[in-house]
Amino acid sequence: MSTESAIRDSIDEAATTVGSLWPIHSFVTANPLAGFEDQPFGEAVEQAATLLGGRGFPSAQTFGTALERGQIDRVILEEELTEAGYEDDPETLLDRMADAADAVNGDADTAADHVDKVLTKWLSAFLDEGSAHWSMPNREAGFYTAFRGMAEYDSDIPDEGVVADLPEAPIEVIEAVLKSYPESQWVPIFEEQLAALPGWTRFIKQRAEDEGAWQSTYPISLEGYLAARLALLDAVDANIEPSNDVSNTNPADDLAQAFLRAWEATYREDLVGTVAAQSQSMDDSDTSGRPDAQLVFCIDTRSEVIRRHIEATGDYETYGYAGFFGIPMEYQGYDDDVSVDVCPPILDPQHHIIDCPTDDDTQARHDRRSGMRAAAADVIEILEANAATAYGYVETAGSGYGLSLAARTLVPGRVHDLIDAAAELVPDDHEFCEPLVHHQHTYSGDLPVGLTHEEKVAYAATAFDLMGFKEFSRLVVFTGHASETANNPYDSSLDCGACAGNPGGPSARVLAKVCNDEAVRAELRDRGFDIPEDTIFVAGQHNTTTDEVELFVDDVPESHSDDLDQLRTDLTTARENATTERAEAMGADGSTGVTETERRAADWAETRPEWGLAGNAGFVIGPRELTSGCDLDGRAFLHSYDWSTDPNGDALEAILTGPMVVTQWINAQYYFSTVDNAVYGSGSKVTQNPVGNVGVYQGNGGDLMAGLPLQSLMIADREPYHQPLRLSTVVHAPVERITDILADHEELTEILDNNWLSLTVVDPTQDHRVFHYEESLEWMPVSEQTEAHPEMPNAQAVADD
Repeated sequence: MSTESAIRDSIDEAATTVGSLWPIHSFVTANPLAGFEDQPFGEAVEQAATLLGGRGFPSAQTFGTALERGQIDRVILEEELTEAGYEDDPETLLDRMADAADAVNGDADTAADHVDKVLTKWLSAFLDEGSAHWSMPNREAGFYTAFRGMAEYDSDIPDEGVVADLPEAPIEVIEAVLKSYPESQWVPIFEEQLAALPGWTRFIKQRAEDEGAWQSTYPISLEGYLAARLALLDAVDANIEPSNDVSNTNPADDLAQAFLRAWEATYREDLVGTVAAQSQSMDDSDTSGRPDAQLVFCIDTRSEVIRRHIEATGDYETYGYAGFFGIPMEYQGYDDDVSVDVCPPILDPQHHIIDCPTDDDTQARHDRRSGMRAAAADVIEILEANAATAYGYVETAGSGYGLSLAARTLVPGRVHDLIDAAAELVPDDHEFCEPLVHHQHTYSGDLPVGLTHEEKVAYAATAFDLMGFKEFSRLVVFTGHASETANNPYDSSLDCGACAGNPGGPSARVLAKVCNDEAVRAELRDRGFDIPEDTIFVAGQHNTTTDEVELFVDDVPESHSDDLDQLRTDLTTARENATTERAEAMGADGSTGVTETERRAADWAETRPEWGLAGNAGFVIGPRELTSGCDLDGRAFLHSYDWSTDPNGDALEAILTGPMVVTQWINAQYYFSTVDNAVYGSGSKVTQNPVGNVGVYQGNGGDLMAGLPLQSLMIADREPYHQPLRLSTVVHAPVERITDILADHEELTEILDNNWLSLTVVDPTQDHRVFHYEESLEWMPVSEQTEAHPEMPNAQAVADD
């Protein structure tokens, strides 16, 4: 093998330890330690601590608070501690854990720090995605070439070593710097250098793999990045020999694992107990009768709250389904300059869908009013950015801006009302546009525009198969979701995770249009889906900040107007009750739920518009009857599934290999962002600075922050709201069926065997017995253990009293 090939192979191997980071405008939650999932959880966090310096387990204080509040059952904890070989009482062990954490320290490498500062300056300039008014020269040639051309003009870069005469090819730089190191050290060297600025390298890795528009125009690679980095290290004479330092490893990690297992078992036993009890009662329940309406929500934990309150207002049936509604597409809205992927990153888009105008008059009204608004915004941006006009602009417009800022600060609720009133003057896209779903026999890039008839039928049938639909009401509402927030770099992290950090409304509109297609409905009936003639499919979108559900019903027939009026009335009632619950969770007066959530949505200074998915800990796969009427505190992902309508297990296989993997990513990011926010999160929003429309810094420079901000996770600086637990998945299906699926998917057994999540099965074919996955496709019956703690309360978030 040539030296060049060996270097590239070593880079590829080293890059497996670096996760992926998506741009903040389409924030995708992902496990920051995804590259370590081939190792047991405890070993993975230990290696990550050495490489990245991050803590892998909750602090002693966090465990202690959970124990005091009953979130860790003492009996379960004592069993775990005894099994792990600890004999002292929990409080003594927590003191020992705290002392061990205080002893962990790390030393900075000043030479490498200087290199980091230089690199982050050039990376932020090169990777900018549209926010800079003056672009870095020669970006089209690629990062290394652009850096090579600018290096001689940077006074921070010494004219020493390989920098004195940078080769044209990045691989030549790497060869030159590595010539004195044996090949056995190349992978460790690359691992440490990629881990030095993990935020930037994760972003580079994802952008290079995605091969999107920005990458094709301004290419960058890990090879080019490493060439620049190694050249700079050589210039400052930094030592790049791999370190064997394990000083960041916490000697109390084994003890912390025992506490974590007990905390997780406490939550899991309560959840499993609920599902098992409901599974038994389902045999005697009467499910006959056509509901007034059926609403399909994303499996997102925030949907659990609004679903519960909707069901309480009338004869409504709700379902859970991944929020992209099973259609992997690239979507371009009417006013959008570019298209976005609206499907999980584990899938590639298969279709290009655009919004097409269908109402000329409404379109003209929209264009006129939105055009005026856009023109005003452009003028303001130009004036603010232009040094020659900035001071004059402040002189003439400063008082108006001052009043605007004062209003947003002092009366944000009123501002929300004004924004709503102004928005009503500009028609929404759905009022004059329809998604172009019919196959156009054309392409946008590599993607076909629209869907063929066969594809429409397949997507609709898959949706109903996975959810276990048996009958259809007069109204079936596919409800996507989005958030509403002001002045928030992390706004897309509150949108639909299944839609790659984008709103789910477009996906809902596409599936509703597909299901209203008469030709599609006819073939679905032939496949056994008895869709009545009076069933109408409607799209909607759930605002997770204010719990308002908007229905897109511009073309619904008059025959269904009474149904819609009643549904809207009940959705208003459900919203009032759900916002009461959410306001109380944020420490506000529940009686002001609607106004409080609207205030948070409009307040430009609000760091916590909503809690997002904080608190997520469980994933239930089964019929809604398993959890209906149960308050799961917005902590569980809920995916509808009926094992009796899935004889071959195909639907369950799709759920386990798709949504379960995505929810584990989400759960892992919340976990690690909570246990060590400085390394795996993004720190306080108060000190964040957006950079290049791709991410945020802490302060005025440095590494790109990779995770969630403190305000999305913590009720106070040292008091988490999110309980950092690994995901507990509960499936209602025959255990043999799940075993067969796992046997066919090594990637699933790997993360289960390595304890990145847990899997428990309630088997309706074995008298509703409970089985917990152990290892190597082996199960342990745990029905007796589940029944041993019937008095366990629902686990509330740490902040709850």
